[in-house]
Amino acid sequence: MKVEIKNNKLCIEIDLEKPTKSASGKTLVVASTRGNVVTDVMVDGKPITIGLNAYIKP
Repeated sequence: MKVEIKNNKLCIEIDLEKPTKSASGKTLVVASTRGNVVTDVMVDGKPITIGLNAYIKP
């Protein structure tokens, strides 16, 4: 995952994966951080933490 701030916007770039069933089985996950990830990007001197799930409905 690549994270940066451009023009006062948080830009997140993450690789797409082969769709796999979510834990509940209701959706297909296509990108995920698999939990919270502390990044090197700072706001007010503190690192941004990101938890991201991108999914599709079957």
